[in-house]
Amino acid sequence: MTVESGAATTAAQITGAQITGAQPAPEMPDQAGEFIQLLTPEGERIDHPDYPLDLSAADIRAMYRDLVLVRRIDTEAISLQRQGELGIWASLLGQEAAQIGSARGLEPTDMVFPTYREHGVAWCRGIDPVRLLELYRGVSHGGWDPEEHKFHLYTIVIGSQTLHATGYAMGIQRDGADEAVIAYFGDGATSQGDVNEAFVFASVFNAPIVFFCQNNQWAISAPLERQSRVPLYQRARGFGFPGVRVDGNDVLACYAVTKKAMQAAREGQGPTLIEAYTYRMGAHTTTDDPTRYRLASELEMWKLRDPIERVRAYLVRTGLAGPDFFAEVDAEAKQVGARVREACRTMPDPPPLAIFDDVYTEPTSILRAEREQYAAYLDSFASEEGEVSSR
Repeated sequence: MTVESGAATTAAQITGAQITGAQPAPEMPDQAGEFIQLLTPEGERIDHPDYPLDLSAADIRAMYRDLVLVRRIDTEAISLQRQGELGIWASLLGQEAAQIGSARGLEPTDMVFPTYREHGVAWCRGIDPVRLLELYRGVSHGGWDPEEHKFHLYTIVIGSQTLHATGYAMGIQRDGADEAVIAYFGDGATSQGDVNEAFVFASVFNAPIVFFCQNNQWAISAPLERQSRVPLYQRARGFGFPGVRVDGNDVLACYAVTKKAMQAAREGQGPTLIEAYTYRMGAHTTTDDPTRYRLASELEMWKLRDPIERVRAYLVRTGLAGPDFFAEVDAEAKQVGARVREACRTMPDPPPLAIFDDVYTEPTSILRAEREQYAAYLDSFASEEGEVSSR
């Protein structure tokens, strides 16, 4: 059955005088609207006739492991940034289920177009988290092979990846490839022209793509009410393709809904918009201070819907996992965290001239000239040992 979210907040709106520089807190509805949920916050399973679950006990335990490990990577990265080891970090805290569930619903041949926060999806596509930290430490431009992992490079420009994804989807459609595309973006990106243009092209060309919107309620400091007057998933109707809202803190529902939408795309049924109704429990990035624009009580309410705790509750309730399993996962999380931390702190800095590498398949005359000019500039600074700094 389709259930309602119960994602209510009883907090009243506040004025800017109560929190310095704050905008009035959004009036969240008593219900988030009808959405697909297969696992309640208390860990109880719900059956849905349109989304049968084909997961074994081992599969669900594996998803729990993914959730825990990805959160540990995220918390380590936040700490590293605070200690000056990373320039910035975009946390996924609270959005783990939306990412792990959707990513596990993909086929190995499907292509992913992420934003800059899809660390959980990257994990599921086999990308070492250390490669993500290289980008945020400034020693790499995102050095993984998108084709090898079927996971495109991170996109900083808000919403632009949806156009890239749609173009890619139109390409594989013409190639007759048996695959589909998924594009991730946030609620704030739905106000971008690029996203709406992507919707138009995907719709009229019936492209094999799923648009996966992680509605975490806040586009930096702008609440959802500043983005749309209707639930985001309903916007798809205006472009001529289906939209569905899923409990973004329910890893099982995110898996089932994404799997069905991707299969529909492969079968030539065109695009689908999935709105994963979730919440950003941390800051937008480590440069952000969410206490300036949202209530602490709102955060506390969403902690009760923690995506990891509900899977743990389900595993315990059903007897599918015991203390030994949870202890093993926790121990592995500590090991992963330690490895990520050490790898980050010992990353070598790239040589300055590496900035000119891999710009084009073959360097242009302008690029060669710029490289020579920069090399000459670096060579003008002699080190104490008498060696030039660019070598």
